[in-house]
Amino acid sequence: MAEIVTHGFEPVYNKNSRVLVLGSLPSVKSRENGFYYGHPRNRFWLVLSKLFESELPLMVSEKTELLLKHRIAVFDVVRSCEIESSKDSSIKIIEANDILPIVEGSNISKIFANGRTAERLYNRYILPETGIGITALPSTSPANAAYSVDRLLDEWKIIKEEAVK
Repeated sequence: MAEIVTHGFEPVYNKNSRVLVLGSLPSVKSRENGFYYGHPRNRFWLVLSKLFESELPLMVSEKTELLLKHRIAVFDVVRSCEIESSKDSSIKIIEANDILPIVEGSNISKIFANGRTAERLYNRYILPETGIGITALPSTSPANAAYSVDRLLDEWKIIKEEAVK
């Protein structure tokens, strides 16, 4: 059954952030856990910790520290929508987040989508406002079982390359 969901997290970024990673909308598990990529099988934190050769962050404070230390900002495209459970394919009645404050308050040089849905929604709702292109990366979601962690690392290494420029 579909329900109206409103994004409940602030973006994570600071003035030093160089890379912005946008998801579509926090999953049910992420909303329950109160932070981005909170589903235990989502590989986002595993991929970032491996890319930057750091410990897997478990607490929100550790996750935030990992992001900011490596100049990565995180937010989502959707501010509110109608959605069935965590199915991106069911997203309707969309209100987009405003990412201009993130871009203007940082050194963002590149924007990446965590999956094709985030890319598609960004291009439709946010690109006209920002004029900044987005690069889609394969989703770290457990629903994207076609990608192993090693395959994700190979695709996501561009995050590290852009963040350290």
